[in-house]
Amino acid sequence: MISACLLGQRVRFDGAAAQVEDELLTRWIEEGRLVAICPEVSGGLPVPRPSAELRGGSGADALDGRSLVVTASNTDVSEHFLAGARAALELAQRHRIRVAVLKDRSPSCGSLQIYDGSFTRTRIGGEGVTAALLRRSGIRVFSEAELPAAAAALAELESALSGAAPRR
Repeated sequence: MISACLLGQRVRFDGAAAQVEDELLTRWIEEGRLVAICPEVSGGLPVPRPSAELRGGSGADALDGRSLVVTASNTDVSEHFLAGARAALELAQRHRIRVAVLKDRSPSCGSLQIYDGSFTRTRIGGEGVTAALLRRSGIRVFSEAELPAAAAALAELESALSGAAPRR
């Protein structure tokens, strides 16, 4: 699974893409391995839309009702983010996906960093709502900066499925 914006789809909050050009992605596209999703759009939010950040915790906290996803005008958009996370998980289960490459720093897809909820562009360690739900469900989540690690995880899974010893 991959964040749609990383493939050049203009689904980000500002109507832009965050396309990544990489040999691994090119190969995975050619092999038909990628299933793209924008959890925020799948959760019912438009493009463009107001930017949003997690306030009061991480994506895991939002899943547990302990934090919110809000816009700078303090509009609670948590339900859209939760619905998008559920849509991503359903898609992953339908396609038997075990590895996801998601857009870091997103309140949905961030896997290493998110913004702190102050709308000052302050980054903190943490994960978005979709990344948290996918991880809880056993899916390995990587950022766009971790493509080699995602490829290694994929190779390890393929080796395990074929019964061969994993390559080192």
